[in-house]
Amino acid sequence: MTERDVPPVALTIAGSDSGGGAGIQADLKTFQELDVFGTSAITALTAQNTVGVHDVHPVPPAFVTAQIDAVATDIRPLATKTGMLATAELIRAVAEGIRAHDLANLVVDPVAASKHGDALLAADAVEVLRDVLLPLATVVTPNLGEVQLLTGVVVTSPDDMRAAAEAVKALGPQWVLIKGGHLPGGTDAVDLLFDGDREIPLTARRDPSAHTHGTGCTLSAAIAAHLARGADVPTAVDAAKRYLTGAIGRGLAVGSGIGPVDHGWHRRGARA
Repeated sequence: MTERDVPPVALTIAGSDSGGGAGIQADLKTFQELDVFGTSAITALTAQNTVGVHDVHPVPPAFVTAQIDAVATDIRPLATKTGMLATAELIRAVAEGIRAHDLANLVVDPVAASKHGDALLAADAVEVLRDVLLPLATVVTPNLGEVQLLTGVVVTSPDDMRAAAEAVKALGPQWVLIKGGHLPGGTDAVDLLFDGDREIPLTARRDPSAHTHGTGCTLSAAIAAHLARGADVPTAVDAAKRYLTGAIGRGLAVGSGIGPVDHGWHRRGARA
């Protein structure tokens, strides 16, 4: 293989999902499907399946730092995403690693809870996430519950999304993607991308699939993959949303609970 054949590299800093539908596993699948070489730093181990999260074991911060150092000094990522960071100490370690290696194109998915409602972020970590990590982000991708957790802004309709975007933008990221998929009703899922000036709505068909485990991880990983491939933020986010929409449409009924999205949907064709 020549140097020309080597794909761009992306790094995911996130928790492991033993059920394979979210976290590190979803991120690496997404990177692979979008022609990006995936590397990882694991922040937490979860005992998890389609029914729920049964146990969580945070990784010692020093070992997370060691993972970031090992990747960044040898397999330089062109984009990085964060997912489950679990504790205040882990967030500080991750932020320091990002600053130390000047990691560009940072996508922050502020994971606070699982699809089943299980807490994945300690209460004392919210302030550290808000104050230490978000100012480093190129893009932050909160859902509506995470918007409320970070800013206190409650979104109950599409009209509230601009205020939510402004509140999250005030915390320091370059771009904010407010995910509106949890808004009730409507035939479309509408997200809002905002950089303080530009307000870009992104609309996709709302799919009735119940198998949506890993949607947030997959979307943020897809954004990072497209940034690693050289896209600008609006282009990367638009392409990532289209990829996720297809993955939701092919949601996989594995297990007895909420199944995962299908990361390889585009190779098998969209569901009719």
